[in-house]
Amino acid sequence: MSASINTPRPVVHRPAVHKHFHRLAWLAVALALGVIVFGAFVRLSNAGLSCPDWPTCYGRATWPGATQEASGHAASAIRPFETHKAWREQVHRMIAGLLGVLVLSLALLAARKRARGVAQVIGAALLVAIAIPLYMKGQHVAASVLALTGELLLLVAAWRWSNSDLSRVAVITLAVIIFQALLGMWTVTWLLKPIVVMGHLLGGLTTFSLLAWMAWRATDQPIRLADATTMRRLLVVGLVLLAVQIALGGWTSANYAALACGNDFPQCVGQWWPPHDFREGFVLWRGIGVDYEGGILDGESRIAIQLAHRAMALVVFVYLLWLAVKLLRTPGMRGWGGLLTALTLAQVALGIANVKLGLPLKVAVLHNAGAALLLFVLVSLLARLRAPEH
Repeated sequence: MSASINTPRPVVHRPAVHKHFHRLAWLAVALALGVIVFGAFVRLSNAGLSCPDWPTCYGRATWPGATQEASGHAASAIRPFETHKAWREQVHRMIAGLLGVLVLSLALLAARKRARGVAQVIGAALLVAIAIPLYMKGQHVAASVLALTGELLLLVAAWRWSNSDLSRVAVITLAVIIFQALLGMWTVTWLLKPIVVMGHLLGGLTTFSLLAWMAWRATDQPIRLADATTMRRLLVVGLVLLAVQIALGGWTSANYAALACGNDFPQCVGQWWPPHDFREGFVLWRGIGVDYEGGILDGESRIAIQLAHRAMALVVFVYLLWLAVKLLRTPGMRGWGGLLTALTLAQVALGIANVKLGLPLKVAVLHNAGAALLLFVLVSLLARLRAPEH
């Protein structure tokens, strides 16, 4: 017993952050994953426009309990109230708002030792907060100027500060989540515009990735690897490929092209290379004022989107499996290699099941969660891998 008492404990060299910073960061990671999964549920259950106003829902902080409660609000002229959908959209907004508070808290903790750091973060947050009621009153230009000024304050702070205390990544994450809130607003007010819906998905996953990286760095549990530099480069390539595939998946979903090939796989409408229109399928901007719910593209344009998504899925599948095998062959990395293998195979199986089963809601939501978990693995390794100490 005396030997165990006298055995020195390993020293953990955490960045110069608050002692509870890593706990708060991990809580934010878990909540961000919940926001992503619930957001997918909202989008895939066609509830994205169930509250036509923002940030309220038919003028309420929660949502109306019955149709007659919503009928007196101006939003009812835009879209009839649907009880079974409205709660989904507003609950998603509430959870996202709670995540925003957590990210703001992380930014304040990280910036507290910087000269005027807390003042800069609070000032940016106040500008954005003032912009919200202005937007609700129809003063869109003034609201946009205030919000963008707040974003600029955060980006300037990130540029000036180092990351020794995680202040740079913390304020960047806050800037991203503020822009993510703007995308959420535009998703509703611009009637599910595909480029905005895709951007909203990417913004959520970017927030999740930044929080995961920050949580690991604050926890400071490095994985020492002799060829850490090479492995990190391979992980960055995998991360870029996965990001492109996620963007294509978001574009597929936003344009309602998931079942453009019917229930056929690996063929598409009974052919290996059916008639398609890539030019029309990948027009990113079509103006404002069009209701995109249900999609507006013709069959050939949607087929082009689906073909692109499938082709990129094959590239990502092959690369991630190859990377997983490399990890499995690396001493000390076999657990990560096994996890990456399992998640990659599961993600492909869920994608195929989406097509073959006609896009069931549970499978489609799990497919979104699978993308987030793959991101988590790659970002975690990037945050933890380091060269051996000499």
